[in-house]
Amino acid sequence: MSDDIAVDSIEPVVTLHIGFLLMPEYTLSTFSNAVGMLRMANRLSGRELYRWSVFTMTGEPVLSSAGLEIQHNDSLENATEIKVLLVCGGYNIKRYCDKLLISRLRGFAKNNIPLGGICTGSYALAIAGLLEGYRCTIHWENLASMREEFPKLQLSSSLFTIDRDRYTCAGGISSIDLMLNLIASIHGHQLVQQISEQFTCDRVRTEKDAQRAPLRYLIGASQPRLVDAVTLMESNIEEPLTLDEVANYVGISRRQLERLFNRYLHCAPSRYYLELRLSRARLMLLQTAIPVIDIAISCGFSTAPHFSRCYSELYGKPPSNERYALE
Repeated sequence: MSDDIAVDSIEPVVTLHIGFLLMPEYTLSTFSNAVGMLRMANRLSGRELYRWSVFTMTGEPVLSSAGLEIQHNDSLENATEIKVLLVCGGYNIKRYCDKLLISRLRGFAKNNIPLGGICTGSYALAIAGLLEGYRCTIHWENLASMREEFPKLQLSSSLFTIDRDRYTCAGGISSIDLMLNLIASIHGHQLVQQISEQFTCDRVRTEKDAQRAPLRYLIGASQPRLVDAVTLMESNIEEPLTLDEVANYVGISRRQLERLFNRYLHCAPSRYYLELRLSRARLMLLQTAIPVIDIAISCGFSTAPHFSRCYSELYGKPPSNERYALE
């Protein structure tokens, strides 16, 4: 897990009070996963490190996307004691982002309350103008439409992002990773390791871990040649193609290829290809006992030192350390 996460806006209080705003049709599992991490932190520490309250916009119950209703505390208007607010989204989030919600969220921001969005809760923060200038993420099914509606946002396909006083995650079990990284930044890695063991998590994922999603959802369906180029790269990991070969296969010039990658994937094609190979290598390191040199070769690296150097630059540790972390 990254050692450089800082949550500058969270005050070092004895008990951190986190508010969860449940939007109609919110994703129940994402919410319960987040609360579960806080509960276990309290249990293992023997102290009330975290307290949580559950709110709805009007104070009336709302149903999750599974049709279930859980007990809540109050309306968002009365959430006056919380130190962090996380918006729990789900299906049809746009339908429920009205002027009242936008006004309430902006009020919390004005009072310097850190804000977050889990699952599609990020959309609520974006429509309120509260993610401008921040790195953020959302579930992969919503990435393309978010980029189209909010072209200036620094949207990432990461599982979660922590950028100063904004916390966003993609939903599903990524709320576990978000909360564990928040807990680590406040109470240290040892507690997080204990929590992970309780939930039988083999590792705590970091912001460098990307969502695994079909590319058409990440960039939309309007760039078939870019999709073809990435598909070629994914199919040629052990013996990487040159960029000229990739461009030739998809029927465009190398310059056009570079423009497509820079515009829609926000990096050079050579960088994307390298990170694709390193991501494949990381999965093999974490999931197999294959020797490091064999993994390097199978992912297109001719020497172990070159592989180790590239890996360390991306993940902040040499490939051998990934193995040590699992032992």
